[in-house]
Amino acid sequence: MATTRRHGEPAHPEMALGMTYLRTLDAAGAIPVVLPPVGNDHLGPLLDRLDGLCLSGGPDLDPAAYGAGDRHPELGPTEPSLDAFELSLARQALMRGMPILAICRGAQALNVASGGTLHQHVEGHRQTDPATTPTHEVKVQQGSRLHRITRARRLPVNSFHHQAVDELGSGLRVVAHAADGTVEAIEGENFTVGVQWHAETLIAHMPLFEALVRAAARTELRVAA
Repeated sequence: MATTRRHGEPAHPEMALGMTYLRTLDAAGAIPVVLPPVGNDHLGPLLDRLDGLCLSGGPDLDPAAYGAGDRHPELGPTEPSLDAFELSLARQALMRGMPILAICRGAQALNVASGGTLHQHVEGHRQTDPATTPTHEVKVQQGSRLHRITRARRLPVNSFHHQAVDELGSGLRVVAHAADGTVEAIEGENFTVGVQWHAETLIAHMPLFEALVRAAARTELRVAA
């Protein structure tokens, strides 16, 4: 049984990652490895030992990470040190051509790591239903990698974000939109896929994780989350 605090342990900063990511990656055939955001100096040797990368959801990205000026009043808590770690991680993985599946904040980090920007606040994209319940559809570009993986042009998804891609990063393309025009999925070279929804909670979206595992299957299956 997992616990978050042992008896007698003093208060200190903690790292949190939903177990759903790890269970989904495991079910897809990967050996998930969690990367703690403790610094960038060792990222190269660390990535040498991994075969794929899953960028997870999390807090809002700080606007300073993409050169924005004023902070939107709806901006949530940010963690600049986490941003710096994940952006460096994403850039190095992109340079290596490592397979990447980016989820929600992860998709936003992928865009920023590629030189893009974000809308700091988008209305109407935070559902109150459980994460296992899709609440709207996205339109998927025909012939895209996302289309080939999901075999769908209209894909039911959940929605727990309020930030989204604005200016697209270098080397990326938009492959899915919501009805209001919000960017819902992006792709890059090799296996680089970012989705704005929490695919890890939707059984029907397991093919995304299975595709990541296939792309990472050059050696042993070790996928960082």
